[in-house]
Order: sequence, then structure tokens, then C-alpha cells
Amino acid sequence: MKSRLYSLSVKLGSLAAAMMAVFSVISVKTACMWLTYQPEEPEEIRALKKR
Repeated sequence: MKSRLYSLSVKLGSLAAAMMAVFSVISVKTACMWLTYQPEEPEEIRALKKR
């Protein structure tokens, strides 16, 4: 039972990490809707933009 929970948590963690990577690429390509707020982007995320 314990190994099944561990296996499930590893799979869900991998899925969450992949989703966050996709969301970071999507968010780099979009502009902020608030005119007064645009946070600084890390250099690593800017490298994910297609030129």
C-alpha cells in the first residue's frame, strides 16, 4: 500500500512539474492585463520564447 502511494505521488508530482513548465512558456508569450503591473521575467524563462 505504501509503495502504491509513493508511486502515485511521484506520477502526480511529475505531471504537476510538466504543467508548470507549459504554463510558464504560455505566460511568457502573453502580456499582463493590468497596465500598471508587469513583473520582471527571469532570464531562463525568456530563453523559452520562440524567436
